[in-house]
Amino acid sequence: MKRFVAIAGVALALCAGGAAEAKGCLKGAVVGGVAGHFAGHHPIAGAAIGCAIGHHHAKVVERRQAKAEADYARHHR
Repeated sequence: MKRFVAIAGVALALCAGGAAEAKGCLKGAVVGGVAGHFAGHHPIAGAAIGCAIGHHHAKVVERRQAKAEADYARHHR
């Protein structure tokens, strides 16, 4: 239980930059923390890496969505 609290604390600290910058971070941190715990007893490192990957993935999805909306608007004038 202490590890879970530590993972959650690290995830929240990493996501404290603001809602716009934190997209995907919390979910990635939780998944990364669990994976890090089982892979080699490194939940904090896993949470940090998971946060970065989750944030990157959210930005990629956001860019794709914006492009799809722009393409739709361009073709349906």
